[in-house]
Amino acid sequence: MKGKAARFRELIAKGAVAMPGVPNAATGRQVERAGFEAVYVSGAGMANATAGVPDIGLLTSTEVAQLAGYVANAVTIPAIVDADTGFGGAVNVARTIRQLEQAGLAGCHLEDQEFPKRCGHLAGKEVVDVDEMVGKIKAAVRARRDQDFLIIARTDARAVEDFDSAVKRARRYVEAGADGIFPEALQSNEEFKGFAREIKAPLLANMTEFGKSPLLSFQELSDFGYRMVIFPMSAFRVSMKASDEFLLDLKKQGTQSGWLDKMQTRKDLYELLDYDPTAESWHER
Repeated sequence: MKGKAARFRELIAKGAVAMPGVPNAATGRQVERAGFEAVYVSGAGMANATAGVPDIGLLTSTEVAQLAGYVANAVTIPAIVDADTGFGGAVNVARTIRQLEQAGLAGCHLEDQEFPKRCGHLAGKEVVDVDEMVGKIKAAVRARRDQDFLIIARTDARAVEDFDSAVKRARRYVEAGADGIFPEALQSNEEFKGFAREIKAPLLANMTEFGKSPLLSFQELSDFGYRMVIFPMSAFRVSMKASDEFLLDLKKQGTQSGWLDKMQTRKDLYELLDYDPTAESWHER
């Protein structure tokens, strides 16, 4: 049976893959149950939801590998994770790749931001020298034991420098061995289309809300030539909005009884977890 990394490569070779983002393994199971072929483990989601901190590189490589590993091992579909800047220099990047492979991930993306990093759609971020990022990519490629493990290079240069600089960096990253390119914070339909014309490698598009990029449809991006489309925080934002409303009402009413029809039932949860409370044991996937 082929591993998840090999299966993911087959998926993007055939066409575009939509990947909802998740902050935890339970939501990862929901993504799989909804019929998606792969899942994205959001770096911002892990930081915000698990640690309650902003997405500025505060989690360690060990924490990210553990949290992302929970997702990867809770689903049968491939999982790709945000590995930030690789958590240090080239040597650190190599160790990060080994950790993520061991945790069961099918691939990751590494970004060319200076540390401490920032959300790719905020002002004030900086990018490292292109040669430094090239060194990180080469270290990542050398470090992986599974040659199917996908290494995606993310460039934040569009917002820091300009569109042409992002294209130039992407070409260097492909030459260095990156399996795919993630151009962060492109600012128009035409930029998404133009980047796909310029870079002949599997491309990842980020459809995050409330950022610099227009919200294009999966079909539009597929038609442009993108092979991976992530929705990193969408499910998390919906759930946070719902829980905000519930908690305010609970404080006011003193009872949750008016919300029962909006809740996941105990039965639904057990089905999601493949758990039968009458069985003698439960077997993890």
